Amino acid sequence: MSIVIRRIDQSYSHYEELLALIMASFAYMDGVIDPPSSAHRLTIASLKDKARDEIALIAEMDERLVGCAFLRPEPDFLYLGKLAVAAEAQGKGIGGRLLAEGEAIAQQLGKQALRLETRIELTGNHDRFGAWGFVRTAERSHAGYDRPTYIEMQKRLT
Repeated sequence: MSIVIRRIDQSYSHYEELLALIMASFAYMDGVIDPPSSAHRLTIASLKDKARDEIALIAEMDERLVGCAFLRPEPDFLYLGKLAVAAEAQGKGIGGRLLAEGEAIAQQLGKQALRLETRIELTGNHDRFGAWGFVRTAERSHAGYDRPTYIEMQKRLT
């Protein structure tokens, strides 16, 4: 089993597969989180824009797409979003490998920490990110909500 993490650019041509991976990976959230995941607003065109505007990473196992993550530089942080691993590839260290690559990129960019947001209802995600060294730094609300809908977590880099 060979796992390769690589950055994609505008020459990447498998956006349909990438969108399908994200949608399948985020499907378990349907009916669990409110408001619904922003993944539902992704299209092939918006995903191409996202890959152009952010740092897009993919994970391939035996040349099959099995994971992705998008990194967006912010003034003090590198934001980690749309981290997804195919169901059949979970438990093989792919999420950790994507995260490690994100950490390396953050350090290259001079960022002191990674930052992410995860929904308040997804306690399994809180635990997973906590095991990877992220700590909860804030609870926030989406526009129009009077209760916390997501938490912010950060991982300080050494």
